[in-house]
Amino acid sequence: MRKAPASTEAGAFACRLWCILPIGDYSVNAQLTLDDLALLPPPARRAAINADGNKMLLQDKAAHDWYRFVLSYPPHLVRDYVSRFGLNGSHQVLDPFSGTGTTLVECKKLGIPSIGTEANPMAHLAGLTKVDWCPDPCGLVTHAERVAGTALTQLQADRVSENPVLCLEDKQAYPLRRLPPECEPLLLSNSISPLPLHKTLVLLDALHQHHDERYARHELLALAKVLVFRVSNLKFGPEVGVGSVKVDAPVITEWLTAVRAIADDLPALQSLPQTPATVHHADARQLRYLFDPQSIDAVITSPPYPNEKDYTRTTRLESVLLGFVRSKADLQALKRGLLRSNTRGIYKGDDDDTWVAEHSEIQGIAAAIEKRRIELGKTSGFERLYARVTKLYFGGMARHLAEIRPLLRPNARLAYVVGDQMSYLRVMIRTGQLLADIAERLGYEIIGIDLFRTRLATATGEQLREEVVVLRWPGERL
Repeated sequence: MRKAPASTEAGAFACRLWCILPIGDYSVNAQLTLDDLALLPPPARRAAINADGNKMLLQDKAAHDWYRFVLSYPPHLVRDYVSRFGLNGSHQVLDPFSGTGTTLVECKKLGIPSIGTEANPMAHLAGLTKVDWCPDPCGLVTHAERVAGTALTQLQADRVSENPVLCLEDKQAYPLRRLPPECEPLLLSNSISPLPLHKTLVLLDALHQHHDERYARHELLALAKVLVFRVSNLKFGPEVGVGSVKVDAPVITEWLTAVRAIADDLPALQSLPQTPATVHHADARQLRYLFDPQSIDAVITSPPYPNEKDYTRTTRLESVLLGFVRSKADLQALKRGLLRSNTRGIYKGDDDDTWVAEHSEIQGIAAAIEKRRIELGKTSGFERLYARVTKLYFGGMARHLAEIRPLLRPNARLAYVVGDQMSYLRVMIRTGQLLADIAERLGYEIIGIDLFRTRLATATGEQLREEVVVLRWPGERL
């Protein structure tokens, strides 16, 4: 595999990095070339290339902050590639792994039509809601206050206080609401405590009782956000887990605050041109018949990385409580629609690996992982699948890149945010280089690979690259 260029097209794609630079008492977001970076003293250089480049700027919070994955890439990265690709209102952008809608929201703010696809139903709700700026702000708040009033009245009848500081007498004499038995095993143990769960279920009943289609999605998204970041016991690191357990937490008041924050954003968003943006609930490997041929001018996206992160766990709590996943069968159906990026989402009939059966480097990496597994005596069911999931991941990406070719206009530009990995027994996977090579074999031209940031590998302490693979689709060759 040849190394992809760091810059072409008259230097327009010189390898640049998004960094947060301290200027006096402030920090500014800046792009640096590698030459610029070399001029910084070592401490500043290390500080510049870090996760701060992934932080969302204060001015970007409207709509983006309604609900966001911890690992989402920042809006300023989208703006950079929109500018570098020369996109405007006459173009259409596709995000095939749209997640919670960062690319779509930013394109809508910039007046550029966009479409997305997302297989995770919770993330699909988030993306669809974040590009819907139609609700009347006052109407949204008034409706939410009515819902909150109903929920608080019910809590009082249940002898449960919304305020954790207060304790109503005989509270424990009243049984707390629980999830159906088939739902409880789907959650991480202790991810939400019994009292906050009871309040959440009461609020969901009130939302159902007062259902209004004009506000329903925004109210549910506000609940999803507070569940994760204010109500639950979840903590986020390399993987989602359970942190300090909150015996109690306010739910209805936190939810109402989140709804009001959405309403506060709406007037400014509604003053912008009403640019089309939507998200389809679909598998990124099966898009050919979803959109018109040659209708896409650019792709800006970030697929899952090849590692042991089960992305359905990141949204499990809100997915279960909001009713998207009610059983193990629902969870399996969700996973079957996802790119195979971890061993917890592999099934017997999976065959995406056939797309890279002739790719010697990917086959070599898989063989190295399997050899290391045998040497280390690793015998668990998941460990035995490390080599296979590596091939399935890159095969799935090859299938995706082949699938979208008919949708692309000649000269379409593509930007894929990906990261190197060492999750499988510390065998290095250069994701960006491999993805660029796969794309080239499918007829794409490699413009370059830009360094977005570096991050620390938890297993080895090594700095791993996160990159943007930049491609051009020249059109079908006759």
